[in-house]
Parts: sequence; C-alpha cells; structure tokens
Amino acid sequence: MPPAQVNEGLATLSDQLILVTVLLYLAAMIAYALELAFGRARTAVAPAKSRRLVAVGAGADSSAPAEPVEDAGAATPVPPAAWAIKSGAVGVAVSWLGWAANLGGILTRGFAVDRWPWGNMYEFVVALCFASVTVFLVLLTRQPIRFLGAFVTVAAALGLGFAVLFLHVQAGPVMPALNSYWIAIHVTAAVIAGGLFLVSGVSAILYLVRNDGRLSVLPSKEQLDRIAHRAIVIGFPIWTFAVIAGALWADRAWGRYWGWDPKEVWSFITWIAYAAYLHARATAGWRGKAAMIVSLVAFGCLLFNLVGVNIFFSGLHSYADVPK
Repeated sequence: MPPAQVNEGLATLSDQLILVTVLLYLAAMIAYALELAFGRARTAVAPAKSRRLVAVGAGADSSAPAEPVEDAGAATPVPPAAWAIKSGAVGVAVSWLGWAANLGGILTRGFAVDRWPWGNMYEFVVALCFASVTVFLVLLTRQPIRFLGAFVTVAAALGLGFAVLFLHVQAGPVMPALNSYWIAIHVTAAVIAGGLFLVSGVSAILYLVRNDGRLSVLPSKEQLDRIAHRAIVIGFPIWTFAVIAGALWADRAWGRYWGWDPKEVWSFITWIAYAAYLHARATAGWRGKAAMIVSLVAFGCLLFNLVGVNIFFSGLHSYADVPK
C-alpha cells in the first residue's frame, strides 16, 4: 500500500489551532483564578470602635483601678465581588472556545493524514488534554465544580505546551500495526479514562494542600474527596476495557494477547493501583488523606505509563515518535 499523502495545509492548520488552544486555556485559567480569589463570600473583622474602662481586681470592688480596653470588632460577612463571579462565567465560555479549538486541532490532524489522529505521543497527549477538559465541562453541567476550572485548564495548557515543545512531529503515516480499527477502540478508551483520572488527580492534590489557612477559598475537603472518587469510579471500568481491548489488538497484530511488554506491564500496574484505591474505600473504609495518597500513587503510575514508558523503554509499543 503506498504511503498516505499528507495535506500540508490541514497539518499546518492543526498546529496553529493547538497553539490557539493553549492561549485560550490560559485565558480561561486566569478568569477562573479571579473568581476563586474574589468571587467567594468571606468574613472580615471590623476595627475596634470604642474604648471603655474596666475594673482590674476583685469582682465589683469599685475602688479597684480601671484600665482602658478596646471593644473587639465584630466579624461581618463580605459578599463576593460581582465582577469576579462574572469572570467565572467568562472562564467557562473561554473554556468551551478552547475545547472547540482543541477538537479542531485533532480533527484537522486526522484529516491531514487520513487516519485516526492518535498514532504517536504528540497526538496522544493532545487528545488526553482534550479529554480532561471535556470531562470537566461535562461534569460542570451536572455539578457545581467551577472551582476546578483554574486547575484543569492550566494542566491542559501545560500538557499541550509540553507536547508542542518536546513531542511534536510532522503529520505523516504510522507503522502498519497502527493501521487498524482497534486504535479507535483501545486508544479512545485510554484517552477517556485518562481524562477522568486527570480530573481525579487534580482534586486529590487540592485535597492535600487545602486547609483553613492555605487555599481556603476552595470548597470543603469532603467535596474534593467526592469528586476524586466519582471520577475514578467512572474511569476505572473504562481503563479496564482499554486494557482488555489492547490485549485483543495485540493478538491481532502480534499473535499473542500478553507479552509483558513495558507498556503492557505499566498498564496493568496502573490498573492494580486504581483497583487498590477502590478496594481500600469499599472494604477498609479509607477516607481522607490516606485514600487521596493512594489515588495519587495510581495517578503517578498512569502518567508514567502514558509518557515515561514511551520515552525511557523500548518494546513493541516503541512507536511514539518522540523527537530525540
């Protein structure tokens, strides 16, 4: 089969759309951050308004000396700034624009080479960032999690920036093993699960750093724990399906379901780590910090599987086209 022709115009447009996506995600992050900083009600203590004399000594002895004492100021609620609340809504709108640009970059890349647009590490990371923002925006339509916007969009912007600077390769054909409908099944499932796990990872990090004196503008730890848990509950069966689909694809491509290739090993390690988190919550009743630490260990395994294995190991999955 002759190599596929590359539509250079669409390939260039894809690269430009990804750069636009980075800028839009950063703009959305700033809008979300402004709402976090100024758009939540807080308590302020008014300054002391009067001084009065109180007796020092035994009870009601009027002959005891008196000392001046300032009345303590009263704690009063300070309403959120209206403009800050509007900036959060602007952040959502800009996030959708970034999402559309991200999707456009993926589609034009695929049309440029006439294949599924996740055949190398650059394309996979772009799709993973798209999935994470998609998960956030979909959850936002059902739950009040706009506070996560600043952290999800900055993570997506950093991921895309890393892909553009260090992983970018010119659009082109892929090796024969990837010319299969299984890439649409296996990799798509991995991307969706990865997006859910990224949202969970962000929530877990915020849980660990949040306290009354630091990042107290965030919602309660209970809400962060609930978001992290729900994302993993949804993502885990999808990741399980991705692993199974990968085994079926391996049988079609290489004649065996499992060969202990580094990518296969770390996919299984990641599965075990997330299974351990769910098992600890369901049977041992783990909550709070301990559960969040386990979930972050699993998230670390996921990131190493998605990025580190392709860079540091060689094997049958060494087709990431990472620039040297």
